[in-house]
Parts: sequence; C-alpha cells; structure tokens
Amino acid sequence: MNKKVAIIGCEGFGTLLAQALVDSGFTKPQHIILTKRNMASLKILEKKGVLVATDNNEAVRFADFIILDVKPIDVNDVLKGLRDELKNKKHVLCSLVTGITFKQLQKIIVKKIPMARVIINPAVSLQESMNCICFKQINDEQRKYVEDLFNQLGRIIILNEKLMNAATILSSCGTAYAMRYLSAHIKAGIEMGLSNDMASLITAQTVKGAAELVLKNNSHPEQEINKITVTKKSITTGLKEMESQGFSLSLIRGITASYEKIGVE
Repeated sequence: MNKKVAIIGCEGFGTLLAQALVDSGFTKPQHIILTKRNMASLKILEKKGVLVATDNNEAVRFADFIILDVKPIDVNDVLKGLRDELKNKKHVLCSLVTGITFKQLQKIIVKKIPMARVIINPAVSLQESMNCICFKQINDEQRKYVEDLFNQLGRIIILNEKLMNAATILSSCGTAYAMRYLSAHIKAGIEMGLSNDMASLITAQTVKGAAELVLKNNSHPEQEINKITVTKKSITTGLKEMESQGFSLSLIRGITASYEKIGVE
C-alpha cells in the first residue's frame, strides 16, 4: 500500500496511531504527515522520518487518507478550513472524533467524501487496540484499505453507526475501567503480603490470560468462570462476596452512566 496518510490535530490517540503504523511497517514514515498545535511533542516521530506540518491544508494536499483527530468542539472550524482541499476522487476522511456523526461531518464538508468513523484505544501503541469502524459512501477498495490499516493495529469490528457510542464506551473508555479493576486487584494482593511488583505482574498476566481465553475459545466469561468454580470453594466465596458488595451492578451502572454523557463534553 503506497497511500499517504495525514493525521490532523493529534489531539487524541493520533500520535500513538502514527507510531503504531510505523512500527507495523504498514505505512512508510515518509508517507505519514502529522499536524498539531504543540509541534514539540512530534519530535520523536519526526526523527523517525514522519513528516510534520503546521498547516492542515498542506497535510491534506499531501495525503490520500485523512485521519481527523481533533477535539469535538474544534471539528467545525477544522473541517471548514479543509473543505476546498478535500477531493471526492482522491481522499477518504476517517474521523476518530467521539460523538460526531456522519451527518454532522457531511453538513460541514458539504460535498460527498468517502468516510469512515473509527474508535481506537490506548493499546494501539502496542498494536493491540480494539478498533470499531463504520463506513459511509465508500467503495470496496477504500473499505479494504481502512480495514487492512486498522487490522495492523489490533482487532477490528464493523458496526452500524448507531452503535458507535456504545462501542466507544466499551473500547476506548473501557480501558480506564479495566485499569481500575487491575488497580483494585493489585491492592488486594498487597494486603495479602505481596510486594507491589509481585502483585502487579501476577494481576496483569492473569487478566491478560483471562481475556485470551475468551477470545481464543470464542466463549462468554461466565462459561470460563464455570470451568474453574466447580471445585474451588475459595473462588465461589470470593465471587459471592463481590456480588454482595454490588461489583457487577456498580460496573454496569458506571458504564451506562458514561454512555449517557457521550457527546456532552
């Protein structure tokens, strides 16, 4: 693939995404251009051959695949500034912006441009992101390019746009929720006498293994729980205590509360 990629704004995970594209070998560094208000934070990538610019229009003229990574409040101004440079027969616009719909993007751009919305998470830096994608007015070749690109950075799932907010909460915000669980698990290990380093390693590897069981077995977590609770009274006792303290309910309520706030920021 020789397509050139522009990441406009780098206000979210844009720099991580650029680094991952370089690390994966999917895109040559000299085929990536980044724009950002604070250019100093792009120096490491620039040293690796990635291009940087202060002018968004320059980046769009350079690239074929445009990744929009700005704050929701800035989408209108940024896209209005790019409207004349976006070409239907050349560009695909990919938005990483939370809560901004195709309808809103189309209203700003006015002209019809092939588009994708993609939700990624911080694990993109390890090429282990969960990438949730939806498309609008895009052809098969363009769609394949988007899928191939994000497949390099983890796993992909193609969704209807109406599910993108829910996917954002589970994937992008979900990283923070998983980290909070890890933190509590580690604290429990420390209370039982393990050092912080010991508890951190045991917890992280255990949770990683649990996730792999679900992914590789294509199973539900409760199925995996049932496999190990049959003969382990200590496990069932712990699970009952967690649920009596509202573990699952509080998690579900926290996630749905986040969902209700999406697009409000």
